[in-house]
Amino acid sequence: MKLSYSEKRADCAKGRQKPELVIKNGTVVNVFTNELIKADVAIQDGIIVGLGDYDGKTEIDAAGKVLCPGFIDAHLHLESTLVRPSELILCAAASGTTTFIVDPHEAANVSGTKGIDYILSQTEDVPANVYVMMPSCVPAAPIEDNGSVIDAEIMKKYLDNPRVLGLGEVMDCHSVISGDKSMLDKLNVFKNKVIDGHSGYLHGKDLMCYKLAGIDTDHECCDFETAIEEARAGFQVLIREGSAAKNLDEIVRGIVKNNIPTRRFSFCTDDKHITEIKEKGHISYNVRRSVELGISPVEAIKMATINASSAYGLSHIGAIAPGYQADIIVMSDIESMNIEQVFFKGTPVNNLRFGSQLPVDKKLLNTVNVKDLSLDLFRLPIKNAEQTVIEVIKNQILTKKSTANVPIKDGLFRADSTFSKIAVFERHRATGKKCLGIVKGYGITGGAIASTFSHDSHNLTVIGDNDSDMLAAAKALEKCGGGYAIAENGAVITLELPIMGLISDRPHSEVNQKLAQMIEKAHKMGVPYGVDPFVVMSFLALTVIPEIRITPRGIFDVLKNEFINNG
Repeated sequence: MKLSYSEKRADCAKGRQKPELVIKNGTVVNVFTNELIKADVAIQDGIIVGLGDYDGKTEIDAAGKVLCPGFIDAHLHLESTLVRPSELILCAAASGTTTFIVDPHEAANVSGTKGIDYILSQTEDVPANVYVMMPSCVPAAPIEDNGSVIDAEIMKKYLDNPRVLGLGEVMDCHSVISGDKSMLDKLNVFKNKVIDGHSGYLHGKDLMCYKLAGIDTDHECCDFETAIEEARAGFQVLIREGSAAKNLDEIVRGIVKNNIPTRRFSFCTDDKHITEIKEKGHISYNVRRSVELGISPVEAIKMATINASSAYGLSHIGAIAPGYQADIIVMSDIESMNIEQVFFKGTPVNNLRFGSQLPVDKKLLNTVNVKDLSLDLFRLPIKNAEQTVIEVIKNQILTKKSTANVPIKDGLFRADSTFSKIAVFERHRATGKKCLGIVKGYGITGGAIASTFSHDSHNLTVIGDNDSDMLAAAKALEKCGGGYAIAENGAVITLELPIMGLISDRPHSEVNQKLAQMIEKAHKMGVPYGVDPFVVMSFLALTVIPEIRITPRGIFDVLKNEFINNG
């Protein structure tokens, strides 16, 4: 994907004409040679045409400043920000992220191709490069109850879309390793494009088999040992730092300690709320934190730029050099990474606006269809106090499968501050499928929390310590078309997400304010700090992340790939 040559740009490069813009006197980070070079940067038609000594029609003095390429988020789900895609992009672009490689599998699992088309259309006219990876697992696994199915034939119609780079995270590892035909068909469709992985728990020969299938990247490494094993196998490891999964520190410390070259490492957020982006930054946080941990500033910048663009075949971005798109960050200095200005195609991001919001297809609304919610559905009979429980891990989306003696009264599980009750209801076709289980470490007391944002099938999930509040929270979401809810003594607060039960139709300022209030309330109700009450809950039903999950069909052991029969 190279940018076209033009006579006008060539004249500007030679100095025969003045380019539209020249950023003068800055120190340029050269991601090819690891040098810091003082040079003017000449820009014409949004393209860098030369570095050296240039005069422009418009000039910006960057004396004493450092210029580096715009950052790349190599893997994220725009739906996870809870607001319309353009809102996240504007916020993250202001902090230096000018390219987003998104996987719309949340929208696809609810609404199929209409969900994918929503993400594509909503990101068509934004001040950033937005590329899409075709969701590979809709549903995430054969045992899931989601809203749609996308097979290889459906995927083929997106092959010629220049914004579709390849196949999104292949999370059904068991189907890859076992040679399932439907999975192999999908891999074959994208054999000449990039294929993202989701293999953080595979090791040894299973990992070899998975890589052999054509998988190029992985963002699920939670520790250095897994990351280095994958890098040795040829994966591009996308180091994730999101709102719930915070893997950067451990992996980067291992890279520094073992003096590992950074070529096979890039950055991603996966799922990150706008509130946190505003407070800490987006990919800029990953870069800054990596420098604090001992990565050299230039190497950290390369991990956020050229490493990712090379991995995804985006040869027109990721560097400040002739022929590259003029996506440029201006920093006060390279050590602190303090960003002062961001350019997208040679125009300051703050001066750019996106087009008017497109109307939402009515089929993306009113998607919560649960069968006959009642108080009786929340009863959890158990015969023995010793039960298998889902144990939450702070600052991770991983869970631990453990056995514990749980509270029991009159043959029923009784939640307390240590053990919470969790219920998952199928919400797409009102089938009546449901499952109840026990969670340790979530800590909710005196009420319940509910969500229709529940990776990846996005069924209705409720966690609480009493059935009345659990029912109240669930019914509130059924009524409003989906979102988040907190119930306490019968009083319910909701954050409505009417678009597919995933996305708000309100401005991010309103969403962030309500979300911050609800998160704080959840912590006051016992959810420990280090556990994002909504993000962590949203992953408890995802059967492709170890060790144990819950679906409408039952409690699932991910490592054994089988359901668990609790007595």
